[in-house]
Amino acid sequence: MTKADLLEAWGNHLKNGRRRSPHTVRAYVATAARLIDSARPADWAALARLEATELRLHLAERREDGIGNTSAARELSALKSFLGFAREQAGVAHAAAPRLRGPRVKKGLPRPVTPDEAVNLAAMVEEEAREPWIGARDRAVLLLLYGAGLRIAEALAVTGAALPLGETLMVTGKGGKQRMAPLLPIVREGVADYLRQCPWPMAADAPIFRGAKGGPLSQGMVQKAVARARVLLGLPASATPHALRHSFATHLLGAGADLRSLQELLGHASLGSTQIYTKVDAATLLDVYRNAHPREQG
Repeated sequence: MTKADLLEAWGNHLKNGRRRSPHTVRAYVATAARLIDSARPADWAALARLEATELRLHLAERREDGIGNTSAARELSALKSFLGFAREQAGVAHAAAPRLRGPRVKKGLPRPVTPDEAVNLAAMVEEEAREPWIGARDRAVLLLLYGAGLRIAEALAVTGAALPLGETLMVTGKGGKQRMAPLLPIVREGVADYLRQCPWPMAADAPIFRGAKGGPLSQGMVQKAVARARVLLGLPASATPHALRHSFATHLLGAGADLRSLQELLGHASLGSTQIYTKVDAATLLDVYRNAHPREQG
């Protein structure tokens, strides 16, 4: 079999068998392609025979390429899925999988998740869900938190009346205060992907995010999905759904957004509520300084 044959079968399985999003399919196929380039297996049987030592070597090479802990953990998850599929194709699905542990993460002070961690967290909740549409749902919710700065209650309150989503979304926040939240293409695409898969009909006066039995999705279900995903990614307990909103604010401030604009985007009643992010950003910058400045190294 050729590399193209292996990747085509894997991609079709993810797209048609697992109904994963195009984003996940691209990422998982790319991960499989790198392993094939490294191990050069001749067929599914050869992939099924790969041992933990070979996989550790491959992952070590990826770390040398500069990927961080969360990306390494997600890559390991993708490799496990790919090799599980390889064992099925080779007719040895019962064979024991290579035993590999994810990267260790140093414990430290709570901090905003990085952009890379936010994207990986959204992808991991999708990949670990028990049904494809539920995974697409949870990813869409997290994209609204990180990509648009919504509170979790605000995201879960979006109704069918807002569909189809445009470049902005009218959000009703605390105290009934309304604001306009800009929606990035990746956020709109994530919600659209969920809507295509959702088995429940959409009504203008009902929330678009549904639980497994069709009722409104609860905050607790999203929090549980994130808790499972952050363990797999080696993220700290501070990486909660609400932390994604904090990260949205911190990253915008670090990119040059002014406090008044940030106040409007977050829906804060007072500027004082927004000013806390100047402290968070200063702490982040100080951490970067301490880790990177030559005078701090000796």
